Amino acid sequence: MTTRVLVSTCTATLLLAGCGGKVLYPNYYALEIPTPPRPTLSDPRLPVTVAVRRFGTPPYLRQGRIVYRQAPSEIGFYEYHRWAVDPATTVTTAVIESLRASRLFAFVKLYEGQDRPDYLMSGRLERLEEIDYGGSVRVEAKLSAELVNVRTGATVWTGDAAETLKIETRTVDSVVVEMSHAVEKSINRLVASMDKPFPTN
Repeated sequence: MTTRVLVSTCTATLLLAGCGGKVLYPNYYALEIPTPPRPTLSDPRLPVTVAVRRFGTPPYLRQGRIVYRQAPSEIGFYEYHRWAVDPATTVTTAVIESLRASRLFAFVKLYEGQDRPDYLMSGRLERLEEIDYGGSVRVEAKLSAELVNVRTGATVWTGDAAETLKIETRTVDSVVVEMSHAVEKSINRLVASMDKPFPTN
């Protein structure tokens, strides 16, 4: 009876590491997106307020584990490599900072459901994953967003941006670094595309 209980306990708690072996603990990572430099103080192009909703994600990106694909339709997860901070939260903050640095709008803030801004931005982190098929190992990031006039309910702008970068050294650290770069480039491209639909005055 005692032996059976011991074996059962080892199987349940140390299945991957082996009974009596080394216990594996997850490693945690976070996207590092630098705050863009603030331009020389100048009047914004539009004297309006923009609130940014927290960016959404597909369900599989909400599990907290770093994602890889070994085929276009196959999604895998690193069991012991996880996000310490939800990437959608990091992306939302980075988009707000990029919009502030662009000086396109007078005031940009996180949407908290209380204020009534002039415009409301909603966005989505569509993809953030390691790509392991088709030759070299790569990472891919993709964002989409839209801007709505709160007063009229009209959508005044929609856009998307994606970036794919190669991984030179195949380690999870390198993957996360390139994911950060891919997200940063996508955000810069997304915000830059907002400048064209709006009139100067």
